[in-house]
Amino acid sequence: MEILDVENLKMYFLTLRGWVKAVDDVSFTLEKGDTLGLAGESGCGKTSTALCVLRLLPRNGKIFSGKINFEGKDILKLGEKELRREIRWKKISTIFQGAMNALHPTTKVGEQIIESITAHENISKKEAKKRAESLLDLVGIGASRIDRYPHELSGGLKQRVIIAMSLACNPDLVIADEPTTALDVIIEAQVLKVMKDLQHKLNLSMILISHDLSMIAETCNKVAIMYAGKIVEQGDTASLYKEPLHPYTQKLVSAFPSIIGPKTELSSIHGFPPDLLNPPPGCRFHPRCDYAMDVCRKVEPPTVFVGNINHGVACHLISGEKS
Repeated sequence: MEILDVENLKMYFLTLRGWVKAVDDVSFTLEKGDTLGLAGESGCGKTSTALCVLRLLPRNGKIFSGKINFEGKDILKLGEKELRREIRWKKISTIFQGAMNALHPTTKVGEQIIESITAHENISKKEAKKRAESLLDLVGIGASRIDRYPHELSGGLKQRVIIAMSLACNPDLVIADEPTTALDVIIEAQVLKVMKDLQHKLNLSMILISHDLSMIAETCNKVAIMYAGKIVEQGDTASLYKEPLHPYTQKLVSAFPSIIGPKTELSSIHGFPPDLLNPPPGCRFHPRCDYAMDVCRKVEPPTVFVGNINHGVACHLISGEKS
């Protein structure tokens, strides 16, 4: 069952120098219970895409076109009041980037969870407190810490509080933006395990945003690779990692060391991402691509799907265009 369908989404930021094409004709779908990983270099549009889904854009951000269908409703057509009361946090919640700093420092963590519940549901504070305690138990913190202040908790525990808060209103979709930022590898593994267990236990749909392909491979069953505001490749995780088709994806995958098999020299991508105020014509990756052809510099490649696994890739090498 399809829970989220994003079609031809375009969102730009207005700056003193002009419009930055942060999200430019992005399309993807998410099935109920699936976890989609959005991966790519910093500045490629991952977080901006998530902000579009929640309609939490800053004042200089504007959605020019596209559709965001969530459970049959186009989010872009909803009024602000309906969006705030019925969608945000109640149906779609988020774990913000730098979530450890998202907690109010002078308010007990339990009060912050309770507030998020009572703001969206017509229940008493006593009932909300019971749910907050069960949520803290669910994420492995323990209800005994409900009256702690954020500074009394470690980074990993604060991150779990944010995860508990994201589940406070029983959402259908959770968007996790770099949920393990600033955590050491041991705590990161623990937090990821909590998220995976909760996703399976509650049948949550999830979008995980990260530049860490190894974390996405461990957590997600689908992947979308973004570059310069566009999705260049998407498909199920196993096939995309086993046989990446886009040159950019191939470079990303080969840049991560493997703990099995022969040791090989890690790959790197020369150059820098393009300026999205004035992106290059044709394929936006062509200035950095080892296989760039004449057509890559002139014509934007269409997304073509290969095999029987809905593996989509936007590359002239795959579409067969040579001229």
